[in-house]
Amino acid sequence: MEYASVFSILATGLAMGAIYALVGVTYNTMYSTSRVMSFTAGQLGMLGGVLGSAFVLRLGLPLVVGFALTLACCATIGVVTEIVAVRPVLKSLDQHLYVLSTLALSLMIQQVTAIEWSTEPQPFPRVFGIGSGVWDEKFWLPIAACALVTLFLEWLQKRTLVGRAFLAVAEDNFAAQVLGLPERNLRIAGYALAGAIGGLAGFAGGELMLAFFANGGFLNFYGFVPVALGGLGNNRGSIVGGLALGLFQQAANFWVGGVFASVAVFVVFIVVLLVAPQGLFGPTTARRV
Repeated sequence: MEYASVFSILATGLAMGAIYALVGVTYNTMYSTSRVMSFTAGQLGMLGGVLGSAFVLRLGLPLVVGFALTLACCATIGVVTEIVAVRPVLKSLDQHLYVLSTLALSLMIQQVTAIEWSTEPQPFPRVFGIGSGVWDEKFWLPIAACALVTLFLEWLQKRTLVGRAFLAVAEDNFAAQVLGLPERNLRIAGYALAGAIGGLAGFAGGELMLAFFANGGFLNFYGFVPVALGGLGNNRGSIVGGLALGLFQQAANFWVGGVFASVAVFVVFIVVLLVAPQGLFGPTTARRV
């Protein structure tokens, strides 16, 4: 294998892996405050690219303004997800209905985007205009965004009262309510934060993935894989799992290509879940004997 191919696999794999990892963190952030796996996470990533392109290229807004509006809109979609698809389910006796409610909202978002935006991939603006080849910004921007989100969440959880409240709700929802924590407000804030993280994933990866409505379903699956590999609710595990997935996927594309690369990803995914059902970094389940 030539050095150019190795560097290309590393650059593309790490960039795509960082996008998957951010979508995985979006899943985790929603789950931690509601115990609900919201299947709108990938659509938020898709909207980050579509809205970023719409604000900057179609409307001609400054890049900073377009970026801020993209995150604000995605955060709003996150809140709408909590109100429309999650809150009614939490009041139901059968809370597993979230599979249907969040999936239905996810499909609605995708179809509305296809109708109002385009069914063809659209260009995404250059952000900084820095780099070329494997050092082009489209490769390192997702990695930088993933690193910033990781540092921000670590700071939020360890240095702020809000972050500790998030951890308390994630650890034991009922105990947090008994202690007087505003569980509903924290859940709304968690979904807004998740929406912003998903939007950031799409915006940072826009140059690589373009602004395309079909990215939503793609990211829904490939963003869920790091969650399953790293352990549900474990952001560090999702980041490691996302980067590993991106590298493995690009290597498989190079060696076998096409459908066989997807099959290889599925095989590894199933094998890992068979060996470690809680994920590689997830907690072990206690067994009564």
